[in-house]
Amino acid sequence: MNTAESSPPGSVGIVQTRYVELFSDGRSTLRLDCGATLAPVRVAFETYGTLNADKSNAILICHALSGTAHAAGRHHADDRKPGWWDNFIGPGKPFDTERFFVICSNNLGGCDGTTGPSSLDPTTGKPFGLRFPMITIADMARLQKGLIDHLGIPRLLAVAGGSMGGMIALQWALDYPNALRACVIIASTPRLSAQNIAFNAVARQAIMVDPNFNGGDYYGENVPRPVNGLALARMVAHITYLSEKGLHEKFGRQLQDRRELSFGFERDFAVESYLHYQGSSFVNKFDANTYLYITKAMDYFDPFPDPETTAKQLHKVAARMLVISFDTDWRFDTSRSKELVKMLNWHQKNVTFEQFRSIHGHDAFLLDDPLYMESLTSFLKRMHMETRHPTQSDP
Repeated sequence: MNTAESSPPGSVGIVQTRYVELFSDGRSTLRLDCGATLAPVRVAFETYGTLNADKSNAILICHALSGTAHAAGRHHADDRKPGWWDNFIGPGKPFDTERFFVICSNNLGGCDGTTGPSSLDPTTGKPFGLRFPMITIADMARLQKGLIDHLGIPRLLAVAGGSMGGMIALQWALDYPNALRACVIIASTPRLSAQNIAFNAVARQAIMVDPNFNGGDYYGENVPRPVNGLALARMVAHITYLSEKGLHEKFGRQLQDRRELSFGFERDFAVESYLHYQGSSFVNKFDANTYLYITKAMDYFDPFPDPETTAKQLHKVAARMLVISFDTDWRFDTSRSKELVKMLNWHQKNVTFEQFRSIHGHDAFLLDDPLYMESLTSFLKRMHMETRHPTQSDP
């Protein structure tokens, strides 16, 4: 639900987060890859634009690790910060809400309205904490599919996502081949490298050694939270989202609020203050346990562990695939995108690959770039036109 009244051009306006309980009938459950089940499962989501009569214009946006269902617009008139992909979603933007009905939900395991470790366990009445079952990228897609079914949409025009969101989009193409026409995978990977798993391990360790972690049971009023560990985890991760050139151009070796070195352990440099701000602000909006679970889900993601599995998985893929990477993204290097494209080509799938230049590293997928945005716009317009004028070759 949204209104564009008193909003700048291109904005979806004031939006509202909606909530739905799935698997609440007492008979069905969300079955997880680890063997556990969850029921009921609460899902937070937002929608932008209007679903057309034949329900053929819906696009699902999958968010990255720290994202939320709030992808565009503002929650109230005085809201200073719009949704995390606001520059891409709205009238005249790549995900054009005058043409598309755009959906974004908070991921399973999240801390922004969807069931996760901070939610109440119905069997105990207390927050799950580390009693929450382990989840996977496939489980996240499975819950999203439940939401799309609940909304009565038989087939999505596209599923799109960047970073971890790209992993979820790929999982959709593998698990629900008849439920989407196109799949957009941006700054992502078919599996984490050993280096990426190592970064996640360090981040989790920072959280778990915090004196206030308390085995994941830190919920309740006046209970100290592991904010120092979570802030450190965010600082480490944030370094990997940026490129060396981007950091140099933004900060260099400039000092922060001082004219000379402290000759101590103060935050002398601007880049130090920037990272401290990123960490300290993150702890006010994110749950440490969610960080543990979601990074582990990313570690586990590997839909193509061997040639036999690859052939079996890709045989059923019917979606048009658009894979996008950025030349300075060293967290999810372009070689990872090319690895996926090569597999798709070998199995004769319809795939387009584009690499864009950017100084912004992994975070480039969130930022304005005319060529990148035009590529997305063109691809989605083409898919939309084909729904209006299908051909025999259309999957």
